Amino acid sequence: MDSSAPRQDRAPSPPATRPEPRPASAEAPELPGTLGTVIGRDLTAFGRTVTATAGQLIGPFADAGHPNHYTNTMGDISKQLAKRPSIQKRMLSFNHRSPTELVRSKLSTAEIQHRALTHVPDEMLSDIPAAEHAYSLFQGFQATIPDETFAATERGRTRHRRRSSGKHKALEGLNGLTPEGPPTLVHMAREKAALTRQLEMLAIRKNMASAEIREIDMKITNLNQMRNIVFDRLAQLEQEESEVEHEIVSVENKIEEMEDELEMTGEGAAHRADPSSSEDTAGEAGDSFMSESIYNKIPGKQPRKRKANRRISKPVLHGHLEPGAAIKDMQTHNDTITCLDFDVPFGTMVTAALDDTVRVWDLGSGRCLGMLEGHHASVRCLQVEDNIVATGSADASIRLWDLSRAESYRYTPDEEEDGTPSRTTPSMEECHILTLGSHIDEVTALYFQGDMLVSGSEDKTLRQWDLEKGRCVQTLDVLWAAAQSSMDEGKWRTPNGRVAGGDSGDFVGALQCFDAALACGTADGMVRLWDLRSGQVHRSLVGHTGPVTALQFDDMHLVTGSLDRSIRIWDLRTGTIFDAFGYNNPVTSMQFDARRIVSAVGENVVKIYDKTDGRHWDCGAGLKDDDASKAASVVDRVRVKDGYLVEGRRDGMVGVWSV
Repeated sequence: MDSSAPRQDRAPSPPATRPEPRPASAEAPELPGTLGTVIGRDLTAFGRTVTATAGQLIGPFADAGHPNHYTNTMGDISKQLAKRPSIQKRMLSFNHRSPTELVRSKLSTAEIQHRALTHVPDEMLSDIPAAEHAYSLFQGFQATIPDETFAATERGRTRHRRRSSGKHKALEGLNGLTPEGPPTLVHMAREKAALTRQLEMLAIRKNMASAEIREIDMKITNLNQMRNIVFDRLAQLEQEESEVEHEIVSVENKIEEMEDELEMTGEGAAHRADPSSSEDTAGEAGDSFMSESIYNKIPGKQPRKRKANRRISKPVLHGHLEPGAAIKDMQTHNDTITCLDFDVPFGTMVTAALDDTVRVWDLGSGRCLGMLEGHHASVRCLQVEDNIVATGSADASIRLWDLSRAESYRYTPDEEEDGTPSRTTPSMEECHILTLGSHIDEVTALYFQGDMLVSGSEDKTLRQWDLEKGRCVQTLDVLWAAAQSSMDEGKWRTPNGRVAGGDSGDFVGALQCFDAALACGTADGMVRLWDLRSGQVHRSLVGHTGPVTALQFDDMHLVTGSLDRSIRIWDLRTGTIFDAFGYNNPVTSMQFDARRIVSAVGENVVKIYDKTDGRHWDCGAGLKDDDASKAASVVDRVRVKDGYLVEGRRDGMVGVWSV
């Protein structure tokens, strides 16, 4: 047999090159009949095999340990198509081709991998926000480049003007432009295009600036949220700090009580051991009682007094509030508040009103700690310094109180039989330590420092007191001092013949002392500076036309408020007016700290003057945007310390603010 003759039982070998695709029309009659016979189990097995083959064809994810997996898969397909010769013939033609060759006709391996990695689910595509910017990123980049269009235009104009050669003149003549004539239409069109581009760049820059502002606003909002969180944390820390301070004071009191008990136990044992010594001690004690009872002193050794639960550390919470922010509102009395004072921010406050009561308050919790009882009329003035409180009353007496003597300084409301808190306020009568009673009329002003106190009264006198001995050491007659300065006494008289005061203002409206220096403001509008060592007026400050109601000084300046509706700042070095500003109503109260001057001027807000920047602004319940602002009562008394403002109103309310 000729070896060159083809064998009949051998399948033809596949061509070396890719076969030309046959026309679809030639296979159209065959394909429907063939696919129609693939049903049931054969169709399912065929689908699984094709799926496995497709997974093998997609690229380099095949298992390197099974290199013949593709060949085996194609063999399985051949078995499934054994009964379909026409399709089997076509499929076997792919048996000698690699998966890369089959897929590359449509998609490369890299492209398939890229599509798999960059695929985004439809639910994520639905959440894509709309475009907020009308300009592209490239336009924004162009807008950041400095625009030199105008500079180039000006240089072009200069070159046009400097053309003086004949060739240039001829060219300009052809274009319709002379050296001194108007610019050409082409040149104007170029200038318009340059200006249009500049306008577009300006619009883009403006849009970029607006976007930056929105971004900054968002950052500010986030920072404010973080600030509020930290602020709440600071408030909680200060509350815990106050509780720990109360516990420390309570433990110290218990320690002192135990020490007193031990000392008393030791003294009792000594008396039992030596009875004769006790008789001598009793005799001496009797003599001491008779001699010291004149000054209302109790003989013998007194037990230690409990310490007051007051703030030891310095609160800083109010310093982080916005100026004018409300901290607390307290209903302290049912009548007009005549005077108030406090020691430190969130510390202890004492208030007095026309209801003839004096109450002690905890500014941190807003609770009433007790009442100071003993005066027979309303208290007109008071001062709080640490644990000591001095009160001057319309009954012509002055009383001193030591709040640390109160056994129940931390007030806990009593409970009624039904379990509800009682409205009764505990008395603090054990706090009374001294009564001064030399004035013969209402005490309207006082100031104490250390063991010295100075008071002013409607009896037209100023009195200096020695608190250690409990007696008056000097009396200053204001009318006599006015007469010595050649002042007309008729200025003190009203049309009905009464001495100025009463409804028109207290005779002694305010005073303050430091060592031997005393400043006093009276109803004639004069501010007198006294020397307590000589009892003489050192200087008189003339300027107010109404009674002086408030007064305070520091190292360089003295600030006074008057019913003439003005506040004046005096230079103590020269005795002249440094500054002054007026209001629409009389000034009833005034005080200043290191930065601000606060005043009550017959309105439902407090007037504040910032000394550092000269700004005037209002603070109070009258600024609220609700009905409560219209119903807010008039403010009569103000006190400020370290940016912590307390104001008292005519309806008995007390407002606490950050300034």
